[in-house]
Amino acid sequence: MILSNMDYVPGKKVSSHFGIVNGSTVRSKHVGRDLMAGLKNIFGGELKGYTELLNESRKESIQRMITEAEEKWANAILNIRFSTSSVSAGASEIYVYGTAVSIS
Repeated sequence: MILSNMDYVPGKKVSSHFGIVNGSTVRSKHVGRDLMAGLKNIFGGELKGYTELLNESRKESIQRMITEAEEKWANAILNIRFSTSSVSAGASEIYVYGTAVSIS
């Protein structure tokens, strides 16, 4: 599967358009991570627990989007975009979407 945030792939031609595909996940914070984040707020530094959480969330969301595109027989997803939102106190959503196409 070719993934691109551009609306084309250089040297390739879009032969079929399958529409928008997306993936998302909602994750909550871990109490231990919250405690460490509180300490980091005092002393400064990267919140590695949250960085890992967001990286895992992005990967899962992308995989869900790819699965939806594969079900439509696409071999590429173009114009990929990410969005985040707070769903409730302590829980956030990572949302990714793009256009499923067949390129040759």
